[in-house]
Amino acid sequence: MNNCITDKKTQRNEIRSRLQQSSPTYCYSSDQLIFQSIITLPEYQNASMIFCYVSVKKEVDTRRLLKQAWADGKRTAVPRCIDKGIMEPYEITSFNDLIPGLYNIPEPAKHCPPVNLADIDFAIVPCLSCDRKRRRLGHGGGYYDRTLAKLTAPSAALCREQLLLDEVSCEEHDQSVSILITENTIYR
Repeated sequence: MNNCITDKKTQRNEIRSRLQQSSPTYCYSSDQLIFQSIITLPEYQNASMIFCYVSVKKEVDTRRLLKQAWADGKRTAVPRCIDKGIMEPYEITSFNDLIPGLYNIPEPAKHCPPVNLADIDFAIVPCLSCDRKRRRLGHGGGYYDRTLAKLTAPSAALCREQLLLDEVSCEEHDQSVSILITENTIYR
């Protein structure tokens, strides 16, 4: 096994351990601060169509952001897993458009229309961790790396400061994001 893959596995285990130790109070507080940072970004304010993950478990909460986007008159797309490592954006207009998908992650129901990647103005992607150079450590399926490689719009990863790494172990196919948002800072 190549050292980078081994390093990623070690980093994922470290971050999952840190995440388990994160208090609900810290998670809630950091979610609120990250939300406030997102909605002040010009990338968010100028976007007509936002691509955003639907948060689960202890991920940085995006449900409030999706509600805000609808209140701001923005269109929203969320991922649907199509095949192993492959996802596509579909438009949703409310949480009623979501059904349990792969890994029990909420995804758009069959009636939701597909969205062309070229129509996305701003993408918000999850991560287990990031480093300050905006390199993200995902869960290992490559779904977001494949999508980010095709996306021309700016992208932002949401990460709690306690979960940042000094350096994310990277492979050639790994995609960095344009912006990293923590509760303390916005990295560009």
